Amino acid sequence: MTPEQYVQQKAAASGSSFYYAFMFLPAARRAAITAFYGFCREVDDVVDEVHDAGVAATKLAWWRKEVSQAFAGQPSHPTLQALMPHAQAFGIEARHLLAVVEGCEMDLEQTRYLDYPGLQRYCHLVAGVVGEVAARIFGQTSEQTTAYAHKLGLAFQLTNIIRDVGEDALRGRIYLPISELQQFDVKAHEITKREYSERFTALMRFQAARAHQLYDEAFALLPDADRRAQKPGLMMASIYRTLLREIEAADFQVLHQRIALTPLRKLWLAWKMQALGRM
Repeated sequence: MTPEQYVQQKAAASGSSFYYAFMFLPAARRAAITAFYGFCREVDDVVDEVHDAGVAATKLAWWRKEVSQAFAGQPSHPTLQALMPHAQAFGIEARHLLAVVEGCEMDLEQTRYLDYPGLQRYCHLVAGVVGEVAARIFGQTSEQTTAYAHKLGLAFQLTNIIRDVGEDALRGRIYLPISELQQFDVKAHEITKREYSERFTALMRFQAARAHQLYDEAFALLPDADRRAQKPGLMMASIYRTLLREIEAADFQVLHQRIALTPLRKLWLAWKMQALGRM
């Protein structure tokens, strides 16, 4: 299996919304974003699938070394072998990849966040920087597009957090800020025991409203000159925001199940943005 086949298989197997946006890109950009996504999945899987924190930390340290070696011209992992031929063309730097590793390291060291600014720092590393790299690969002419990408990445990550509250709690993580749990009088043990309440629903409505505001702020930041090139990000936004609305329609029943869109619906939403330019 070639490195390119490896990352393609990794992206397709994930079922991620990102995969549906990649399908409409020209070959070189598609190859670059697929390889970068493969790297992000590999690093994220260390945290999600390795149950021994010490082993996970060792694996992430290996990834740090691998990134340094890759940018020195000696990648050994297939994801970086697939990515490095595109790094210079699309302005992908070692700091971008190391930020993703750092964000995953935070997951090993921290399972709770005191307040929203603290959570934003985590989201910046695992989603904002990812959005920045994706925007570069999609094609941008304005520096303001980077600000758009970071804001949109934050909206995506908050949508993920809302969707995965129940699953994350089973792993011992609650990303909802402690200060906001206290604001709505929701106890951590109620989340881990999957106990719904009007207080929990109110808390989740608050989280969803913040995410919607971020989507709107991101769209307002996107320069018209880059809108066409950034269509893949807008496809993902359509999919993610539709998911958020589905979760709202289900009254935030996210503690005992994972609410998701079907592959066909994701493909339809992506195509609609590509062909018609609307969400």
